[in-house]
Order: sequence, then structure tokens, then C-alpha cells
Amino acid sequence: MKIHLRQIPDDGLHLEGEEDCPIPDLAKEEIVCAGPLRYSLDLGISEGALWANGSLSQQVELTCVSCLERFVHTIRVADFTIHTELGGPETVDLDPYLREDILLNLPAYPRCEREGGRVCPRPFQQAERTSDAEERKPDWSALDKLNLE
Repeated sequence: MKIHLRQIPDDGLHLEGEEDCPIPDLAKEEIVCAGPLRYSLDLGISEGALWANGSLSQQVELTCVSCLERFVHTIRVADFTIHTELGGPETVDLDPYLREDILLNLPAYPRCEREGGRVCPRPFQQAERTSDAEERKPDWSALDKLNLE
């Protein structure tokens, strides 16, 4: 998304709309966009810098780490904010900033049941802990046999 600086009025500019997916190169990581990037941004220029804040929403198709099935997850960035110094060109490309916030909000371990609309066929199970009575005693016998002299 390129912003033409001369088109921003003194009192700021509000933009809403859709753009192409900012993360198309992640297909090799099995992360595929499932729709356009939706944005609602307020922009302005102040003291030689461009500022923008607003919200982003991007649907991506991921693989569940538990059942290995594909599912659609919506990445929401409610507080997108940038402040960048203006260097010279009449346009500023916001794509690197949009891409960074989308990537930072990708789940590290995606699970298909995360958003509540689905039940994973392989539910998460924590390892069972043994009770205090069943806990193993430390085995120091190998160190007791060690001759340090």
C-alpha cells in the first residue's frame, strides 16, 4: 500500500479497504492467505514524519499442530501503529510495516480449535504427572562411586 504524501490533508486522512495479501512468500511454509488484507487506518504528517494507526485483519490458512488438518485463522491487529521519518520521495510504502505486524501476530503453534468454531479431532493432552508418593528418588549411585583423589 503506497501512500502519496501530498494527498494527506493537514487534518489527516482516514483509509478503509482491502489490499492484496502482504505475505505471499510464506506459501512454502504452508501459510497461505485465505482472503485480502482488510484495514482501517488514520494517517497524518507531523514534523517531517508520517504516522499511521488503526486496525488490520488478515485471514490465513494454517495447519493444526495437533491433527495436521488445514483451517482458516483470522489474524487481527487491533493496534497497528507506525511513525516513520520522511526521507524524500513523495510516496511511502506501508507494506513492510503491515507485513511485520501480520507476521508478529501469527500463532507459533496453530490449533484448529483456537477460535472456538471447531473441535480438534486430536485434543491437547498434557503429560500426566506422578504423585509425590510415586516420584522417583534421585539416583546418585554413579557419583558415589567416583574417586576424586
